[in-house]
Amino acid sequence: MEEIETLQKELEATRLAYAMTAQINQFKSGYLAKTAHELRSPLSSLMGLHQLILGDLCEDPQEEKEFLQQGFESAKKLVEIIDRIVTISKIDYGVIALNIEKICLNNIINEVYELTEIQANNYSYKIELKQPVTDIFIQGDRNRLIQGLTALIDVSLNLMEKGKIIVTTQLNEREKIAKLLIDIPCSLQQWKKQQEDLPASDLTLASLKKWNDNLRLSPDMTLVLCQTLLEKMGGNLTILDISPDNEPETLTRLQCLLPLPPLS
Repeated sequence: MEEIETLQKELEATRLAYAMTAQINQFKSGYLAKTAHELRSPLSSLMGLHQLILGDLCEDPQEEKEFLQQGFESAKKLVEIIDRIVTISKIDYGVIALNIEKICLNNIINEVYELTEIQANNYSYKIELKQPVTDIFIQGDRNRLIQGLTALIDVSLNLMEKGKIIVTTQLNEREKIAKLLIDIPCSLQQWKKQQEDLPASDLTLASLKKWNDNLRLSPDMTLVLCQTLLEKMGGNLTILDISPDNEPETLTRLQCLLPLPPLS
């Protein structure tokens, strides 16, 4: 009987390990597909731009120079996108080590607020903080966490059309986690947006500049990179649809679970 029970436990452990491996492989495949699409669209667009120039379709040398300048600006933004993806990939594979330490979540949120407040004001939006009076201490990489949360708020401000972002922090000592909730007045579908191609037809300096101004990591890819980063810190990030029933309003919640520091 003991041998059978041991075999059953080993079989269950094997099944669990197989399921986890399959889930990881599925995530990695999806990650590679998203990365390929994230880079393919702007690269294809830039190739189309250079074909236009090489085909002598510019009206004069000055217009050709302006197209080249806009193409150069687009290329610089593309390099920034690649750098962000490569950095998170290196963190994921352990090439770049995180500086895990005890940090104050309240201070992190305040700093993220200061970094995003001007952008929110430019859009005439508000960011409301709901934090407990008592400081919440978590375990993580301070600088990387600030970068990740700032990126999420930046994307949120670009997705919403009205209202305010509400950032709430909570402590759950029983489960040894801190909960960070970011509620945004936008739909879940908006977070699935991917890179847009540069319009091949009727290409003008104005349309190129508009596309260049909007060239950044897509909401979908930003979410994936932040999920990877938080998982390496021992936390996780999920996105939820919390839109009220039978109401036209759409609400999305980013839920971050962050580990508490070990008891000394």
